[in-house]
Amino acid sequence: MEEKVQQLMLRLQEVERLLGLPNAFDDPKTYRQLTQEHSQLSELREAWDEWQRVRKQLNESRALLDSETDPEILQMVRDEQRLLEAQDALVQKKIHNLLVPPDPRDSRNIILEIRAGTGGDEAALFVTDCARMYHNYAQSKGWKFEIISTSPSDLGGYKEYVMSLSGANVFRLMQYEAGTHRVQRVPETETQGRIHTSAVTVAVLLEPTEDEKIDIDERDLRIDTYRSSGAGGQHVNTTDSAVRITHIPTGAVVACQDERSQHKNREKAMRLLVAQIAETQRRKAEQEMSEIRSTQVGSGDRSERIRTYNFPQNRVTDHRINLTLYKLDRVMGGDLDDITSALVAHFYNEKIHENNR
Repeated sequence: MEEKVQQLMLRLQEVERLLGLPNAFDDPKTYRQLTQEHSQLSELREAWDEWQRVRKQLNESRALLDSETDPEILQMVRDEQRLLEAQDALVQKKIHNLLVPPDPRDSRNIILEIRAGTGGDEAALFVTDCARMYHNYAQSKGWKFEIISTSPSDLGGYKEYVMSLSGANVFRLMQYEAGTHRVQRVPETETQGRIHTSAVTVAVLLEPTEDEKIDIDERDLRIDTYRSSGAGGQHVNTTDSAVRITHIPTGAVVACQDERSQHKNREKAMRLLVAQIAETQRRKAEQEMSEIRSTQVGSGDRSERIRTYNFPQNRVTDHRINLTLYKLDRVMGGDLDDITSALVAHFYNEKIHENNR
């Protein structure tokens, strides 16, 4: 690990030199890539320096244990050593995660789709919880959050919640959220205290860049307008502002009703449609199963899951990496770093292992 870090510290010096050149701004794309790389390498340098400090303190406390005889002082040193060892493990874990090299797609804008699967109203309520979780996570990372489309359910939840996220490392950290998320809890409507299991599906779509222009022929679109409605079918708009767009060649259907303006709803619906078509084209071009939307989300059945949220035990488990945390309340509040960073490191190591076969 040390050799790898030293190599990257040399790279950091080179990146800083390149950013300091008079013509650094001439190529905006290269400049943007360099600034992103500089941000990641700087974070690695901070973590490495922190680890060096922790290791020095650990060595000092071990030396003190060998020389000290006073029982009270020995106990204090032992307590401090336990804290330092825990900190040492956390910083090492952070360094391993930061050693995953940057990907050109790391900071690409994404569209996140959350849909209710098995479980009816309870699944729709969990869609709301997940949307709030991702919103809070986005705020903690400094990302921009925008609602694209929602479809309310009768009990105050959402059958569907679609949002866009943009910011540094948004795709890097969010790409592995795609799949079926299972929830186990006692619904508010349950009078006998029985635990119910339901599921929601999450899809992560990359928004196309300027280099990935998607040409859509207007003649291939069927555009329907209708009145926006809220839960229970009550009209929340007296004009036909909601928009549903069908792409006839692919059968893709998107809808948006959140804006009061039909023009704005159409604009958002087209963004979602373009992202879905781009994903289909990406699938055909790359044949990477992880980017096939239908594979990502599965059927929404309880048995197909990447993660389980167990509320009675305050436990969240990611089944792909056998990671279990007993802080579900914090995770639902947006504290996702322990999960997302571990997934990034895990799938990178898997990729390296496959390439070495």
